[in-house]
Amino acid sequence: MAAPRFITLPSPAADPSPARDFDFLMGPWRIRNTRLVQRLTGCNDWEVFDATGTALPLPGGIGNCDDFTPLGWKTGFVGMALRVFSPATERWSIYWLDNATGGLDAAGELMPPVVGGFRNGVGIFEGHDTFEGRPVHVRFEWSQMHTGAPRWQQAFSDDGGVTWEVNWVMEFSRPV
Repeated sequence: MAAPRFITLPSPAADPSPARDFDFLMGPWRIRNTRLVQRLTGCNDWEVFDATGTALPLPGGIGNCDDFTPLGWKTGFVGMALRVFSPATERWSIYWLDNATGGLDAAGELMPPVVGGFRNGVGIFEGHDTFEGRPVHVRFEWSQMHTGAPRWQQAFSDDGGVTWEVNWVMEFSRPV
């Protein structure tokens, strides 16, 4: 008797959990930064510098973090992003911490996060903050996540979100 022939049929791809939205970012990166010299002043002068970073998952799938070390920009400056996923809301809260402010406000509390998620291949995260003493809306946008060269940008709005000024762009590539 001949052995039965098995045919393997592809199963439909399961929708990935939003808790895995940042899996594309895990590991080491070289980061090209393009940063507006002055924000919310009509400035058109940009500075360009490189940085390195490595993203790591947090235990139990609660989120991830990454480090940010500029090369030849603000000597001694280091920062990190802490991304925390809420299973209840399926949204991400992203906190920025650095050795200039500690990521803390004047009261010693953690600065407010930007909150959001991914839709149609773009991640939008928004929040409220203070910039040079005035309230601003902050938006982080992630795109090109699955190209191997993700892109992040930050924008501020000082008119309640009617207009936005992009003030920082990071283009990621894997180190050689």
